[in-house]
Amino acid sequence: MGFLRDFTNGLWNENPTFRIVIGMCPTLAITNQAINGLVMGLATTFVLLASEIVVSLIKKLVPNEVRIPSYVVIIATFVTFVDYFLKAFLPDVAAALSLFIPLIVVNCIILGRAEAFASKNPVKNSIADALGMGLGFTWALVLLSVIREFLGSGSVFGFRLLGNWYPRMTIMLLPAGAFISLGLLMGVMNLISRKKSGKEVN
Repeated sequence: MGFLRDFTNGLWNENPTFRIVIGMCPTLAITNQAINGLVMGLATTFVLLASEIVVSLIKKLVPNEVRIPSYVVIIATFVTFVDYFLKAFLPDVAAALSLFIPLIVVNCIILGRAEAFASKNPVKNSIADALGMGLGFTWALVLLSVIREFLGSGSVFGFRLLGNWYPRMTIMLLPAGAFISLGLLMGVMNLISRKKSGKEVN
């Protein structure tokens, strides 16, 4: 039961993007195309999963004084792997994501979960937490990216769904479009949560 609770927690109740509102830098910067949101989400999920496993395994071996620097080194190792992987196999996406892949090292989602959860829980629960938080971050980025790309260029994942007749909303591909889309989605999610909690009370 604990495994399932830890997994589903990041998908909705403590979704990093819509509920806790952390990791906003890549969320606002790279979500103008759906492929960027998907790759960034999966890259973050991999780093989160790998780092939480390692941190959970070595938590008793790391002195308290060097806890945070040790976690940063562990995270940086997996981020480097992801960075080289993307440059080798998805160079166009790697170029689009640019410096936001290396910045995963200081992403408060990853460092925060390593400190707040993995360092205090067994490996099984850390895996559940990492998958839940990572996939929660991923679906949020993909949803935001799909909306922005569709409204901004009439396509999704590069496939054009609307013809030349569609008056493209260029603002949706700009930073302002990211703020507008994120605000509206957060409002909808809060509304759903309130209705859900109201039904549970009744």
